[in-house]
Amino acid sequence: MSDVNNCPRCNALFMKSRFREVCEACHKAEETLFDSVIRFLKKRENRAASIARVVDVTGVEEELLFNWVKKGRIQSRQFPNMGYPCDRCGKIIQSARICEGCQTSLIQDLKQHESDEQWKQSIKESGHTYYTRRKEK
Repeated sequence: MSDVNNCPRCNALFMKSRFREVCEACHKAEETLFDSVIRFLKKRENRAASIARVVDVTGVEEELLFNWVKKGRIQSRQFPNMGYPCDRCGKIIQSARICEGCQTSLIQDLKQHESDEQWKQSIKESGHTYYTRRKEK
């Protein structure tokens, strides 16, 4: 379903759809930039160019480049140095939403939480309560 929104780039009114998040004029400008990025990357000497190099040469915004890689318009298997930031730590990745280090950390945190919950449940089920008393002076 389409909604009437303001373009996030130029503030013009447009019909936002599931496929387009900017107005027609900004979309055409983005497509022109995309074409220049692809032409740059398809040259043999530029296939391994870094994100910073692509941004410097083509003038495209880094966020727009990240968006294209995330959506699969620029494929990291063809251009190995292209990627986008991890949602958690910001490290450049080529697939998924978070990097392997963050995945490992989250899994460890979940396992720790699960063992803590099991321990709390076992204390509740045992029915033993221990009280301590401070020594008064």
